Amino acid sequence: MAPYGTANSNQMLMEIMGLHLPGASFINPNTPLRDALTTAAARRVTEITAQGNEYTPVGAVVDERAVVNGIVGLHATGGSTNHTIHLVAIARAAGIRITWDDFAELSGVVPLLTRIYPNGAADVNHFHAAGGMAYLIAALSDAGLLHTEVRTIAGDGGLSRYREEPSFDEDGSLGWQPGPTASHDETVLAPVNTPFSADGGLRLLTGNLGRAVIKISAVKSEHRLVEAPVALFDDQQELMAAFKAGSLHRDVVAVVRFQGPMANGMPELHKLTPPLAVLQDLGYRVALVTDGRMSGASGKVPAAIHVAPECLAGGPLAKLRDGDVVRLDAETGTLDALVDEDEWAQRRIVKIDRSVHQHGMGRELFGGFRNEVSGTEEGATVFSGLAA
Repeated sequence: MAPYGTANSNQMLMEIMGLHLPGASFINPNTPLRDALTTAAARRVTEITAQGNEYTPVGAVVDERAVVNGIVGLHATGGSTNHTIHLVAIARAAGIRITWDDFAELSGVVPLLTRIYPNGAADVNHFHAAGGMAYLIAALSDAGLLHTEVRTIAGDGGLSRYREEPSFDEDGSLGWQPGPTASHDETVLAPVNTPFSADGGLRLLTGNLGRAVIKISAVKSEHRLVEAPVALFDDQQELMAAFKAGSLHRDVVAVVRFQGPMANGMPELHKLTPPLAVLQDLGYRVALVTDGRMSGASGKVPAAIHVAPECLAGGPLAKLRDGDVVRLDAETGTLDALVDEDEWAQRRIVKIDRSVHQHGMGRELFGGFRNEVSGTEEGATVFSGLAA
């Protein structure tokens, strides 16, 4: 399996929200147990459809409690920051409104229990071997951090069924047995009373540049405050070119704008992580600010991502000029351009030509979605169960 990224984070959240069979998330493919679980899942699907005897529509599973459980699981595992968008979209489709304030408040009380990349060297295979989802759900439940009286696709028993892990019975049939009551490797999966961090490491940033999220679970405390002149880019390739030319070898806040859902569909900005990490290792004060997204955030470099409103929607990030000083403080939760208030109020929003990102290779087909998509804090979706 791959390191812990969005795909593996998705599996974990689906399980802790009761949308997978218990313990099914991280059983490796092409193994007898995975094959048996696939068969069991197909059988279970037929049982919970309207034609089955245990009709369980997804709307009966995804309620407020399940959404909160998903956010708690996200924080406890240091999962992908993509879910500060995905979970909002799922909730809104179910008629539930959650905001980044909710994520931040829950992060403050949910301990970080895993050391999985990018928060550590382990991958999900190590996590599963250490006790995996069964131990994690049991630990969080016993600490009163999960809603256990929920409806799941597994039937009766609520979330207590997910304290179990799949195995083969003596006759070779698939069954479930109680999961571990202690972590098999506390360097990968910690108990609640001795967590890797007392909080989930996800913070909300606010200020005159808008609202953003930042994951600091892998950012050392000495790097969580950066105040430096900005270098503005409208494309991640521009930043890469500047790094190769040596113009970023200084204290700098790299700002990559016009990367939101309205602008270009909000692609991953993974290419930014290595050069910024190099600059930080050289001793420079470095941060990233963007209205784009980075799955799992940036690791050890402080990154204010998903800045809302996005630049193409008139967000204040588009007011910045090269040389402006920006202050990112992950401890106090602020993100500000240190510009005179009157001057800031009078500045115009920069407009750029985005046609290169909206035409060719079938991009024209998605024009309607870009025009109708909601902001990132509203789930970046055109399918919303709530009025905007």
